[in-house]
Amino acid sequence: MKTRVTEIFGMKYPIVQGGLAYLALAELAAAVSNAGGLGQITAATLGSVEKLREEIRKVRTLTDKPFAVNFAISRFGGKHDEFLDVAIEEKVPAISITAGNPQPILERIKGGNIRSLVLISGVRQAQKAEELGADAVMAVGQEGGGHLGREDVGTIVLTPRVVESVSIPVLASGGIGDGRGLLAAFALGAEGIEMGTRFIATQECIHACEAYKKAILQARETDTVVIKKSLGAPGRALKTDYTLDLIQRELGGATYEDLKDLISGKANRRYIYEGIESEGYGWSGQVVGLIRNIPTVQELFDEMINTAEAGLQRMGRIFEK
Repeated sequence: MKTRVTEIFGMKYPIVQGGLAYLALAELAAAVSNAGGLGQITAATLGSVEKLREEIRKVRTLTDKPFAVNFAISRFGGKHDEFLDVAIEEKVPAISITAGNPQPILERIKGGNIRSLVLISGVRQAQKAEELGADAVMAVGQEGGGHLGREDVGTIVLTPRVVESVSIPVLASGGIGDGRGLLAAFALGAEGIEMGTRFIATQECIHACEAYKKAILQARETDTVVIKKSLGAPGRALKTDYTLDLIQRELGGATYEDLKDLISGKANRRYIYEGIESEGYGWSGQVVGLIRNIPTVQELFDEMINTAEAGLQRMGRIFEK
């Protein structure tokens, strides 16, 4: 496949792995890059700059392909400079910016050899990212897992709206987990895709516990909910008694102070690392309804490309004159 995304980021296929808090580490990132996509390490949940440097160097022992480091701005509490220093010192091929103002990071890496991706959920955000010099934007619709935009706009509408509003490449995100979604993204004008939830249910996502993966396999497309909406930071997670209780607390007027321990990273880790459903939550998109196995990343890519090619042939027959 050849799009501006593959050319800019040096990928075989325009498929980017999402940031995946606490899960996007060297093993998964390398597997995605080796399969032809762009794997990512997430910096914000590593805990220290030393750990980030360690993960970057570990990725390089596992692949010689390009990869990215994800900076989820809101998770740093304004203290991302030292982590960015490490990424620059280690000459990472690309940086993605999510959950916050991308300007400080884009200004730091401007003029260098580090490529940039910015996750956006609306047209204005995409235009701003382009103005600031981003190489590409990832448009996430409300179907996606994890933190979303505050407007309930789906991927099928958001993607073409962003495409027609900027000149830089656009990747579609949210509700995509197979070759059909990849082909649909191209039809909407995108030049690639980002997937998060689908990569959790792979063999190389070794830090996600089996209970979490099993829950993703068993879930239907209706088995996710949006939490933290009342706090202005909506995020889609698996529907459990825990997340339903969170929503009821929000509806009852609970404040951030009331909820902070329940929505903390520690609570997230209790579920995704240990599978303790009664004490934590796991991010997940509506795409769970399409996930039915736990393949290797390479097997996933092979299936996606084969499915997309078959879909393209089917479309060709439909449009035959």
